[in-house]
Amino acid sequence: MQLRAVVLPTAAALLLLALMVGAVLHFATGGSDAIAAERQARLAEVALAETVADVSRNQEASTYWDDAVRHVGTTPLDLDWIDQNLGVWFHSYYGHDETYLLDAHERPIYAMRDGRRLATAQFDGIAAQALPLALQLRGQLARGDLRPAHDREQTPGASSIAMVRGRPAVVSVKPLLSETGSVPQRTGAEPLHVSVRYLDGSFLRQLASTYGIDAAHFAIVRGDGAAIPLRTTRGEVIGYIQWQPFRPGHAVERHMALTLLVALAVIGAMLFWLLRRNLRVRLELETSRAQAQHLAFHDALTGLPNRALFNDRLDHALARARRGAGATLLLLDLDRFKHVNDTFGHQAGDALIREFGSRLTALLREQDTVARLGGDEFAVLLPGLADAAAVDRLCARILTAVHAPFEVLGNQAFVGVSIGVVRAPEAGTDRVDLMRKADIALYSAKGEGRDCHRHFDVTMDATVRLRGAIEEDLRAALATGEGLALHYQPLVGGDGTMVGVEALMRWTHPEYGPLPPAQVIPIAEETGLIVPLGEWALREACAAAARWPELFVAINLSPVQFRTQGFAERALAIIRESGVRPEQLELEVTESVLIDDDALVSAGLAKLRAAGLRIALDDFGTGYSSLSYLRKFEVDKIKIDRSFVQHLGHTVDSAAIIHAVVTLGHAMGLTVTAEGVETGDQQRFLALAGCNQMQGYLFSRPVPADAVAALRTQLGARRAA
Repeated sequence: MQLRAVVLPTAAALLLLALMVGAVLHFATGGSDAIAAERQARLAEVALAETVADVSRNQEASTYWDDAVRHVGTTPLDLDWIDQNLGVWFHSYYGHDETYLLDAHERPIYAMRDGRRLATAQFDGIAAQALPLALQLRGQLARGDLRPAHDREQTPGASSIAMVRGRPAVVSVKPLLSETGSVPQRTGAEPLHVSVRYLDGSFLRQLASTYGIDAAHFAIVRGDGAAIPLRTTRGEVIGYIQWQPFRPGHAVERHMALTLLVALAVIGAMLFWLLRRNLRVRLELETSRAQAQHLAFHDALTGLPNRALFNDRLDHALARARRGAGATLLLLDLDRFKHVNDTFGHQAGDALIREFGSRLTALLREQDTVARLGGDEFAVLLPGLADAAAVDRLCARILTAVHAPFEVLGNQAFVGVSIGVVRAPEAGTDRVDLMRKADIALYSAKGEGRDCHRHFDVTMDATVRLRGAIEEDLRAALATGEGLALHYQPLVGGDGTMVGVEALMRWTHPEYGPLPPAQVIPIAEETGLIVPLGEWALREACAAAARWPELFVAINLSPVQFRTQGFAERALAIIRESGVRPEQLELEVTESVLIDDDALVSAGLAKLRAAGLRIALDDFGTGYSSLSYLRKFEVDKIKIDRSFVQHLGHTVDSAAIIHAVVTLGHAMGLTVTAEGVETGDQQRFLALAGCNQMQGYLFSRPVPADAVAALRTQLGARRAA
């Protein structure tokens, strides 16, 4: 407090002194700036007047000349002579931009622009400005002596400043007159010489080099800084030559102000050092205490509240919710975040997490809380907000914000976010139960395609319990084999011959009956059961392939299987145990297997293909980068997705895409298969398009293994008929 009592008055006195010195300096230097600006304006006006006069004087040197009258009066014109004396020479020597010769009827007979002789039609671009001057000059010629006199230094002429081709210019008209009078001329029929010099080109450079007026430019409307008007002979202002005036006083003021600031800074630094010595211990103690408290309740990476602080704030919000105040809880999980870590490294992942936390915070109210619970999982508490529509709008804004690219370590990364929503008191007021329900809603959002938000409802809880039951019963089925079976759907060649089958998993649940693969496979993938399920399916398919040596058997593989260590080795061991030829087996993969360009996946595919198995890329054309995979990975077959086949005859795009895929596949030496064939018209189109194989309900639905032989006979008979 004692130091403050000394420092504050001293600082106030120094500040007052600096203001007084600055004010005196400002008023003293302001006058010199005004004088300098006025002088520059006078110089610019002199330069402009000299330029206007110079154009006329330059013309006088060549137009008041017997040779000029003789050469312009010849037919045809001696254009080379005119170039050297009345046209191009004016550009190269005097710097005039355009020069023209007019006959007795003010028609152009010669034109020069920018140092080149051009067609006389170029005169049309300046006729509106030049012809009034030419008519004015004709009047002068009709009224007086044509030669210079003691009170007139030049022959008659007319000139003005005007806008020519959208640029400011001096336009001057002079007659071609005999200097000696020995060349006869008819009064009123003298040829006229028109010259144009623009004021936004070499004139501005002359202002800088001769008069020290830098960075001058032309403007229609006067702006800040110094300027002189450009007026026509009638006094009309067509624009301004503008520049930033030289301000010597300002330069002095700036340097003096810097010196004053340095002096104040030195004195202030000394005072600050004295004060800091006394406060250092107390500040360090307070900072240490604050940091410890912050670290206990905040995430070290993002600085956001952590789980402990979030739980505390959630408990308080739920206590208010029990008294009638609503609250909403959001759980958020980033989609495709692992891909960012694997591609760009964990430092990039950390940078993305920090940026996502900042974007999320910017969307919330001051009373809301956003916390990082760990990894790429966040939570948001919205106290007092229980309106579903308002929550939906906030979730939409969050999704929009996360879709913008993230700049991480010089790269752009793209992620999505899945959001689970639960509201209190509708879903309860117990923190643990509410977090569980929000997690269920988040799980539902991920299960429905990710990158969306879902509100909790009681059916989700039932769905979670059902999934748990299915997981438990699937484990039991894998242990006993009960209820599991493979059905087979035929693949036919272009001539309708059955050439292979695709093995499709079927499971009859002891309580719920037949369950669709779309319900079973995701549960198996999430729980890790897909690995033993896939090995069971491979053994069954190999056993079936041994029964049908003339057919190939296609087996679908899950991306989770491929990313399991040692998968390729276990698959080859199963095939060797079955005794089936590897060439008889075909492994179908989707581009989701390839999308991460994982080294483990690449090595596994290469090992399986080297052993003789064929690799087919399923659902081709539905991904965003399928073509790139054909270059990176060696595959033997592409299967055109059923969506393109089903739209044949309805959209032109589907037919064009199929033709393109077939052409591409054949060019790369690949077999092309079309899925989802259901009508004869589709079969005929695909055969004509060049598809090697087809598959669909037109030929058969999937059938048990015991029915394959009969199905093959049936398809053979249909082909023969």
